[in-house]
Amino acid sequence: MLKATLRVVLAIFIVTAGVLHWVTPEPFVKIVPSFLPAPLALVYISGVFEILGGVGLLIPWVNQAAAWGLIALFIAVFPANINMAVNRIHLDGIPDSPWLLWGRLPFQAVLIAWAWWYTRPSYPLSNPD
Repeated sequence: MLKATLRVVLAIFIVTAGVLHWVTPEPFVKIVPSFLPAPLALVYISGVFEILGGVGLLIPWVNQAAAWGLIALFIAVFPANINMAVNRIHLDGIPDSPWLLWGRLPFQAVLIAWAWWYTRPSYPLSNPD
């Protein structure tokens, strides 16, 4: 029950983040490292994959693949989080605190672990036979 509930929580969180990439892309563009090309396109692409991954978590026949995709996505966007911390990029609505900027980095590992949980098959607690 807990695993199923947290799957929905992660899905909602990720889909919301993906939608925000399309609705308000500017903050996300701001943190894309300068060595990457086409920041706006990358923001839109990552938003699409967030939406697909979040929805995929809720579809039983693709949820494990969606979880692996989210792990890849969390790794792929990690340079943006590093860029934000190293260059102390301030975003409106987020407190301008180095502790918060650097504190986001370990949270990426939490997201990866959370998604990894859904790469494992769920087994019922009791055998129905």
